[in-house]
Amino acid sequence: MAQNARLLEIADELYGLELPAFTPARDARAKELKAEEKELSARVRALRKPSLAAWVVNVLVRRDAEQVEQVLAVGAALREAQANLDGAELRALTRQRRQLTAAVTTRARALARDLGVRVTGSVADQVEATLTAAMVDEECAGAVRSGLLVAPLASTGVGGTDVAGAVALPDALGFAATPRVEVPPARPELHVVPDPEADAKAIAAARDALEDAQDQLDQATRARDRATADVEQLEARSMQLQGEIDELRRRLADAETRAEEVDDELADAEDVKAEAEDALALAAKEHKAAAAALARLDN
Repeated sequence: MAQNARLLEIADELYGLELPAFTPARDARAKELKAEEKELSARVRALRKPSLAAWVVNVLVRRDAEQVEQVLAVGAALREAQANLDGAELRALTRQRRQLTAAVTTRARALARDLGVRVTGSVADQVEATLTAAMVDEECAGAVRSGLLVAPLASTGVGGTDVAGAVALPDALGFAATPRVEVPPARPELHVVPDPEADAKAIAAARDALEDAQDQLDQATRARDRATADVEQLEARSMQLQGEIDELRRRLADAETRAEEVDDELADAEDVKAEAEDALALAAKEHKAAAAALARLDN
C-alpha cells in the first residue's frame, strides 16, 4: 500500500475519534510506526488537531452521511442554477439552503452533545458557515466530504477559498470519510436500583437543556438582527433612490417648462426676424431707386 494511501487511512481513523482522544492516539500511532517507517511516522505526528467546529463537522460526516449528502446535493443544484442563470430556481434553492444548513447544524450539535461535547452558539455559526461553503463551492464540498477538516470553512461562492489550509492532508480532496455505524449494545439484565444522584443529574440535564436553548435563542436573535439590519439598510437606500427620482422628475418638469418658454420666445424672434428681413428688402429697393434717380440727374 502506497504511503499516501496509508496516511489517509490512518488520518481517517484518527479524525473519527472523539476530540480529547485525538492527540494521544496520534502520538501513539506515530510512535508505533517510528521503528520501521520513520517518514510515515513523522507525517502522522504532523497531523493537526481539529478545531471544535471542524471536529463537529467531521462527526456529522461520519455519523449522519445521509444528511451531509443532502446538503451537498442541494449545493450542486444551486451552483447549476447559478451557471444557468435560472432566477426562480435559484431563489427557491437559496431558501432551501438556509433551512437545510440550519437544520443540519442543529443535528450536528445534537451528535456532539451525545458525545459529551457542548457546542456554543459561536461554534454552531462556524459549523453552519462550513456547510454553506460546501454548498456554494465545489472544493469546499470535497473538503467536508473527506471528514478530515482541521479548521472551519467560509465561502460566498465568489473568489477562491483556502481549502488546503482547512484539511489535514492535500489528498483529502477526493477522499470520502468512512461512515461510522453505531452498533447498539447488548441489552443488559435490568434491575431497578434507585439512583441517589437522580435529582442532581436531572438538575444538570435541565441546566444543559437551558444553556442549549439559550444558545439557540442567541443564534436566532443574531440572525434576526442581521436580517433587520439588511432591511433597514435597503429601506434607507430605497428612500434615497426615491428622493433622487423625485428630484429628477422636478428637474424634468422645470426643463419642460423652460423649453416651452424658449419655444415661445423663438417663435417671437422668428416673427421679428421676418419683419426685419421685409424692412431690409424694402430699404434696399428704395436705396436702389434713389441711386438710379441720382444717376439720371447727374446726366
